Amino acid sequence: MDSLDIVFHAKIMCGVLRYLSLSLICLCLQPSASLPFCLPVTPRLNPDVSAIIATGNKSQRFTRVSNLDDSDWTNSILPSPRSGWADTSFTDDFTNVNSALLREDDPGESAASSLLSDFLSAFLKHSSSAVFDLLEDYHNLCLDKVEVLQKVVQRAGASSRTAGVRWILQQESSTWRLMTSLYRYLQSEKLVVEQLFQRDAVIRQGQLVVDWLESIAKDQIGDFSDNIEFYAKNVCWENTLHALKLRRRGSVGLSIPLVTELDPDAPLRQQRPLANLDREDDTRLLKNLLTLIRAAGMTLEAQRLCKRCGQAWRAATLEGWKLYHDPNMTSGLGRLTPVEGNPNRRIWKLCCWSLSEEEQLDRYERAIYAALSGNLKALLPVCESWEDCVWAYFRVLVDSLVEQEVTSSGLANQEEEPLPREYTEANWTLEKIFMELQATDSKRVLEEHGEHHHVIQRLVILGDLDGLMEEFSDWLSSSKPLPSHLLRFMTHLVLFYSSLGIALKEEVCVAVLQSYITLLIEEQQSELIASYTSQLPTALAVQRYASYLEGVSQTEQQRRALHLAADAGLDVAAVTQLVVEAVRERDGPEFTPHTHTLETNTTQDDQKKIDVIDWLLFESAHRAEALKQSNAIMRRFLAVQKHEAAKAVFSKLPADSVKEVQRQWAGLQPDTPLPAEDLNAIREHRCIQAYLEAHEAFSDWFSHSSSAPQKPVPASQAKFTERVANEMRENEYQVECTAWRGRLQVLVDEVKERVYQVLLFADGWMINTPEGEVSERSLQMALLRSLCVPRLSFLLLSVLTSSSRHQEALQLADVCLTNRLSHRFFDGLSDLVFSKEDLRRFLQKIRESSLMLLDCGLDALGYT
Repeated sequence: MDSLDIVFHAKIMCGVLRYLSLSLICLCLQPSASLPFCLPVTPRLNPDVSAIIATGNKSQRFTRVSNLDDSDWTNSILPSPRSGWADTSFTDDFTNVNSALLREDDPGESAASSLLSDFLSAFLKHSSSAVFDLLEDYHNLCLDKVEVLQKVVQRAGASSRTAGVRWILQQESSTWRLMTSLYRYLQSEKLVVEQLFQRDAVIRQGQLVVDWLESIAKDQIGDFSDNIEFYAKNVCWENTLHALKLRRRGSVGLSIPLVTELDPDAPLRQQRPLANLDREDDTRLLKNLLTLIRAAGMTLEAQRLCKRCGQAWRAATLEGWKLYHDPNMTSGLGRLTPVEGNPNRRIWKLCCWSLSEEEQLDRYERAIYAALSGNLKALLPVCESWEDCVWAYFRVLVDSLVEQEVTSSGLANQEEEPLPREYTEANWTLEKIFMELQATDSKRVLEEHGEHHHVIQRLVILGDLDGLMEEFSDWLSSSKPLPSHLLRFMTHLVLFYSSLGIALKEEVCVAVLQSYITLLIEEQQSELIASYTSQLPTALAVQRYASYLEGVSQTEQQRRALHLAADAGLDVAAVTQLVVEAVRERDGPEFTPHTHTLETNTTQDDQKKIDVIDWLLFESAHRAEALKQSNAIMRRFLAVQKHEAAKAVFSKLPADSVKEVQRQWAGLQPDTPLPAEDLNAIREHRCIQAYLEAHEAFSDWFSHSSSAPQKPVPASQAKFTERVANEMRENEYQVECTAWRGRLQVLVDEVKERVYQVLLFADGWMINTPEGEVSERSLQMALLRSLCVPRLSFLLLSVLTSSSRHQEALQLADVCLTNRLSHRFFDGLSDLVFSKEDLRRFLQKIRESSLMLLDCGLDALGYT
């Protein structure tokens, strides 16, 4: 070893000794267990990060980052949607990325679309008592998608839409971790036995936020320090040492005056630089040290990196934060136990503060010591993202509260120099921190402060759930649609609070669920809709699911939708009833019968009303409701002369529907008659059946009467053979006429029979027994009675008179004008079945039949 080497190593030792004596670090350089970094709080007082952030022994997800740019160290660990991930030199094998995703118009949405069903599966898997396992699943689901999307972003480019989706899911993953940190801890306060954290909720909250932010950063960077390359290997400032050696030997002259000594303070003391490569190494090292401290307080990892680079003295400066504790004073054991921590921690902290104020030092080195000493002013300049600024503020908050506790306990040496006033008199609170963030000069931080997930995180940290609900309400009422993944997150967030029994504004929670259900309907996520709809208030859930079912037309889809509704706990009977009622009343609730006599064609809207009955036919238990709803639909069709539509509805019902209703009731109440409501529904069903059969019989008669055989026309001056053919055609005509008239008389008898079944229906056609109070249904039945009974009477009268059966027409008059048919609908109503105009027209027809009988030599009543 030459003399220059000896000088170099001697300088190094002197520098180490001087630096250690200045900061009194040597007193705490003793073997200790590997602990995660925390603020100047002993591990005994600091909540266990692993217990707060994660469950079980779950492995961490790390993403390697390298090539850190001097301009923005925060981008390397917390990428933004504007810049993407700062690192583009990943070493992972991306050959497993699904190339099909890259061919999609929006590969990000395609890759993340499974989260809709994955979140529902996680929600249904965990009971209300396992809410934190649920949050862990939410976090992991988002993180898995982030990893997949990051590979897609590398293929598609950082400016692609996929990068935006990846950003949203990354923020959501962070928010779920925040929820886990805050609420798991709040639920487990009895486990925190340390006096300070047990007594002061603010410090607990602050430390939890710091742990959350650091754990996010740790997930982002992983073990990147092992992959950082330095120009110097194992020897501090190796390139400067080499240059000095060359100058000492006179081999090469130096164009730039370098330091002549190599102790740690030499560049600052001599005001001379290091070699260019060493300066680059130092900048890279300092930036990565700050990154490690920022990422879950990886102080031990930072110290290992310092030693690897030949800067063991710098590793020593990172050791003095530990609180002093002598277990021998209280243990009562016979043997001595090693002392923990730094007894001169106040002096070490003042030294760190002084270094953070030194303007000639690199800004990252100043930031490192600012983080260790709580100097917010020196720490903020390197915090360029919202997360970094929040971390800085909350780290200083916790640090100052711990320092106040140590000072007030009397353990601090009163002869030592006090900490700066700007540190001790800051009096940080959670609210004050976010007010400061809102007043920052950083454009980027201000923009990120207003981003959806950061707003949610801020309000969750503050515990301002009313403010959170107000923000949700504002977002939902905005004309700009919310991203689908944000809406999914908002939904599961309100469900999480509900599972904890925390009361939120119900109208906002309902609005969030409603919006998410609408999204699921638009995305055709039919398997998920019922489960989320069931989370709404009962009446609203029935209404919302019924509204969705109105758009489901395929039979198998309808059956599946009802099965899912039953599994989700929805009232299927109420849902199907509401679906039918909504469809049949689309034209309005008014019941307006038409007086025209022509049949009206069935429209597409009519067909929807016909098909809607299918909803009530999947389960036999709904058969009674099917009877009632089909009656209501057929009443409207009959009122507007849509007999074919009414027949289509009637044919939808199974033939055994009445027996099925009776059988089901007998199984429930064998000794009790059917309720009046069901009895009247069955009676009305039979009334409509009788009317439709009568109308069908008339249609058959009318069709047959209009198709009489055509009499053959004999040709003039026909030859013999043509006359023979004419005679044969005449004979065939006579035979056809005889058959036609015979069939016509049979049809006349059938029409008469069917119409009389309506006119002489037991207790009156379309009349409830017993008659109850006036209702919308009873009024509709009364209107139908006044419309259909005269209509059928006139049809039968026309059939009888056209068949010259005038005597039977007079008998019809007796039936129509009896007290039975002039029965008043209800007490207090004066309208009769036959109006005065109907009676005048009817009697005019009867008069014509009487005249025809008189012309035939019979009396006016058809008797001899």
